[in-house]
Amino acid sequence: MHTLKSKLPNVGTTIFSVMSKMAAEHNAINLSQGFPNFPVNEELIKSYHDVIDGQFHQYMPMPGYGPLSLEVTQKIALHYGRHVNSENELLITAGATQAIFTTIQALVHSGDEVIVLDPSYDCYAPAVELCAGIPVHVNLTSNFSVDWDKVQDAITSKTRLLIINNPHNPSGSVFSLEDIQALETILDQHPHVLLLSDEVYEYIHFDAPHISANSREKLIDKTIIVSSFGKTFHVTGWKIGYLVAPKGIMDEIKKVHQFNVFSVNSTAQATLAKYLPQADLAKLSGFYKQKRDLFRNLISESKFELLDCKGSYFQVARYNEISSLNDVDFSIEMTRKHGVAVIPISVFNKDQHDDKLIRFCFAKDDDTLIKAAEKLCRI
Repeated sequence: MHTLKSKLPNVGTTIFSVMSKMAAEHNAINLSQGFPNFPVNEELIKSYHDVIDGQFHQYMPMPGYGPLSLEVTQKIALHYGRHVNSENELLITAGATQAIFTTIQALVHSGDEVIVLDPSYDCYAPAVELCAGIPVHVNLTSNFSVDWDKVQDAITSKTRLLIINNPHNPSGSVFSLEDIQALETILDQHPHVLLLSDEVYEYIHFDAPHISANSREKLIDKTIIVSSFGKTFHVTGWKIGYLVAPKGIMDEIKKVHQFNVFSVNSTAQATLAKYLPQADLAKLSGFYKQKRDLFRNLISESKFELLDCKGSYFQVARYNEISSLNDVDFSIEMTRKHGVAVIPISVFNKDQHDDKLIRFCFAKDDDTLIKAAEKLCRI
């Protein structure tokens, strides 16, 4: 039998798949994987039906459907004041993960270093490793803020890319203006370093505003920005997002994109082009704030200690008053014994350090959150 040498020897099945499978096996309420379980907007569904009945079933142009790209640029101008060239600076992608993977494959060469802030989304480091790059992990502080001195110290002549996630998954933290200014200063001092800004939760922020790289003149010419229609419009299964980058960088990304997926789902693109003009993205934060506040109020009398949640649709909680188990074993126990599936935070850390924290997804209908809270308050 042929011996196969793995290109990702330390990578197994993601924790999201593991916990969702376990939730199904034990009939547990699934607050682990980050997907909504409530209905999609009726107007979006109507647009989808109109498109399905039309002539949108063949390949779209490689960079994206023209009308959709134009609508996206108008939204960026409205919310961030940036005027993006839809032909040269925008790319429609098969979800944010494909956007991130394609960007890294295009820009990172063998031996290049990429700084990853942990806890981090689990697709970053493997994508770097697949192009023989070197992930350099820098831990966030105990309250999930960035120690920018540590970031500065991690940069070398080999550093090609710095990846940030704002608003942040899994913590729910949001960069302050001081964070953005510190980031700008570091990148000014190291012009050979590019920024990959994962902003898939850009329209879901609560007590503090989201400051997009799109709105910062000092960042625009060196930043690749990732956005997600799936997260914004509760259609994660459509797997569609987009990238914004300067033309010179985008040209290289498109070279990889055309051989990675070539073009993106035609009906999803046509539907979003039809729906975007009527979508009020400013309402999304209020919608999720109600869910955040409901969930936090429902479990306020439980033994879980809730950390701040300033953005995304995730709530992190400390459980050390409940159990001395490590967070992976506690998450398994939560699913099997208590009927609520969650995600352990240590799996987002390269060094797997464990602060007795778990992550709940509150992108669920109210009935699901109420039933989950009843179980959590009995623990």
